[in-house]
Amino acid sequence: MIHATPVISTLRERYLAAQLAGNRQEALKLLVDEGLLCGVPLQDVHLEIIQAAQYEIGRLWQENRISVAQEHMATAISQYVLAHLYRHLPRDPSNGKVVMMACVEGELHEVGARMASDFLEMAGFDVRFIGANVPADHLARLVRESPPDLLALSVTMPFHLPQLRDAVSKVRQVAPNLSIAVGGLAFDWGPVLHEELDVSFFGKSARELVSSACRTLGV
Repeated sequence: MIHATPVISTLRERYLAAQLAGNRQEALKLLVDEGLLCGVPLQDVHLEIIQAAQYEIGRLWQENRISVAQEHMATAISQYVLAHLYRHLPRDPSNGKVVMMACVEGELHEVGARMASDFLEMAGFDVRFIGANVPADHLARLVRESPPDLLALSVTMPFHLPQLRDAVSKVRQVAPNLSIAVGGLAFDWGPVLHEELDVSFFGKSARELVSSACRTLGV
């Protein structure tokens, strides 16, 4: 839920303008100097500015008002900004639980997964962020060799739901009792297949993922 305070609304508009202009230094300067250093909580910077701007970028692309190249440029700026904001994360003490975060095979949109990883880390989880486009076989092998307490899988585009099914199936073969969370925009557009996927929970937002992970893992 976006809280349209005047400060956040203005920052979001200016951040979006910087993205569309390809000005990554201006985008970062805005969120640090006029956001964090002026008292805007990092969680609000993530969700109400960066995430909201990304949603708007996606809408503009869907309506053919910006090109694929512009969408890629804007998204690359958000990745750059998130990487620089990482050192500012306020972290709770470690809870001793490991979460592995990955985007399914073919899924190149990793901003949401990166943001969710940051929220988990702020809550005290040890996060292994694998990133975009992780083949199911390789994911299963990593889970087998270095088992996490929770595997979180991200899907943005609905046409990657078959790859999600494959990833869950392959992981279940090597770790039948592992807690698995899935989330992403694909579940706003496509079916929610709780029973078929055999997962512990669906995370509709970064905050919901954190609270569900805490409940599931008992922290």
